[in-house]
Amino acid sequence: MKIAPREADRFVQKPDPKARAVLVYGPDAGLARERIATMMKTVVDDLSDPFRIAELSDGDLKSDPARLADEAAAISMLGGRRVVRVRGAADGTSKIFKSFLDDPAGDALVLVEAGELGPRSSLRTLFEGAANAAAIACYADDQGQLENVIRTRLASEGLAAEPAALAYLLASLGSDRGVTQNELEKLILYAGPKAIAGESGGQRMVTLEDARASVGDNAGSSLDEVIDAAMAGDLDALDTAFARAKAADTNAIAILNALSRHLMQMHLAAARVESGSDVEGALRGFRPPLHFSRKPSVQRQMRMWNRRRLDRALALALEAEGQCKSTGQPDVSICGQTLFRIAQGARSARR
Repeated sequence: MKIAPREADRFVQKPDPKARAVLVYGPDAGLARERIATMMKTVVDDLSDPFRIAELSDGDLKSDPARLADEAAAISMLGGRRVVRVRGAADGTSKIFKSFLDDPAGDALVLVEAGELGPRSSLRTLFEGAANAAAIACYADDQGQLENVIRTRLASEGLAAEPAALAYLLASLGSDRGVTQNELEKLILYAGPKAIAGESGGQRMVTLEDARASVGDNAGSSLDEVIDAAMAGDLDALDTAFARAKAADTNAIAILNALSRHLMQMHLAAARVESGSDVEGALRGFRPPLHFSRKPSVQRQMRMWNRRRLDRALALALEAEGQCKSTGQPDVSICGQTLFRIAQGARSARR
């Protein structure tokens, strides 16, 4: 089953009983983790219960393909239905999941987390086409979804954002649901105790000053910091940014996919400059638009990277993404090596 975006939240609150396995994929790793946790809670109250939750990786399945069916068929020592969670799945495991779905064992709910998968992905095609499986895409929140997330989370604490504060939050959040939720938690801890009721009473108001003091510019900040450091050839900044991304459990494929998108946007901007546009005008063609805080960095990148170098960097990024999905090698290592190769290329361009 292919779950439409408008049905995704409803589905994860109450998964279809016919779905023995659910694939959750896409570039918004935070949203993917949030949806998987929500579905886990429909089966298991305590998400730290080792008797009812089995954690597997893509590598675990490749080294022992029977492990999936064994875990799904296992009976909890203390009773109750189990969850089997598979992290970092890719097309290389499609045959394993097909074998399971053709003859599912036990009654466990199998939840599969993957990075971005294209329309031709064998794993995505399998889950979308199987009658006893489902696939849910996780993309960055649009403005309407992001506003709903912000309003809902603040309202749960008896808070509301004044218009200027809401506008700031909409501009500063949104590329990753996990980052958004973490930043809103910081805002609630900072503003909640001192927020005062609005003129009509009821909800207490969060001000623009509150938002600026507690929420940084996080519209994809972790990904942007990694990408901008690599493209600038700043090895120290890249080392720090990549370490932060790993600590935040940012998916390596999501980083590579964001890098590929940035390189494509840079390539288009370089073509506009070659056609007579100035750099400022070329950058206005970025979609989604560049946040003002990134413009100086990307302007510097435009002076360093020509279309030929961008072509080579894009080939590296796409090759690395394919290796992550198919070779079984550690995707974090592949991603890191690719980023540092691109950073070295940028340093060469500066000489």
